[in-house]
Amino acid sequence: MDTMNAAAGALVLVDYQARLLPAIHDGAAAVAHGVLLARAAHALGIPVIGTEQNPKGLGPNVEAIRAECRLTLAKTHFDACADGLVPVLHEARPGCREVVVAGCEAHVCMMQTALGLLRAGLRVWVVANASGSRRPSDHAAAMARLAQAGATIVTHEMVLFEWLADCKHPRFREVLEIVKSAA
Repeated sequence: MDTMNAAAGALVLVDYQARLLPAIHDGAAAVAHGVLLARAAHALGIPVIGTEQNPKGLGPNVEAIRAECRLTLAKTHFDACADGLVPVLHEARPGCREVVVAGCEAHVCMMQTALGLLRAGLRVWVVANASGSRRPSDHAAAMARLAQAGATIVTHEMVLFEWLADCKHPRFREVLEIVKSAA
């Protein structure tokens, strides 16, 4: 398995919608980790794309997530790739080869989107602790299925320090402060 390459990737935050989050097990932590990922991505020049499932019916993402996204793709398919996510990624990051994905519900929209990205030939890392489902058993099943399909399951700190790669990275201290601010 390769390591992440911040210069070749993007971050996709899937369906952190305010109406759904109260039902998500440990939803506040998933949102907090998603925001932290996005802030670090900004510091490192990594594009952040959001998605919203049927926003006319389910409403928008929570503002903390929405504010961090370069753009938010409205979708009706559970797999955001069916609503144009891959071209959006290539527009945001020409030559995009890898994607870090997190979101809700882990076993529905986030999983189907990650599977779609894999089918599109992209390397996919799924951030387990920035993703949520109503039931922990559904979250666990999604992580197992995604790993079996070829996605790499990670935590937010694994992503951040792999994006940095070196404590001599010019943005190391800035990203470290983002990490510490969440502790």
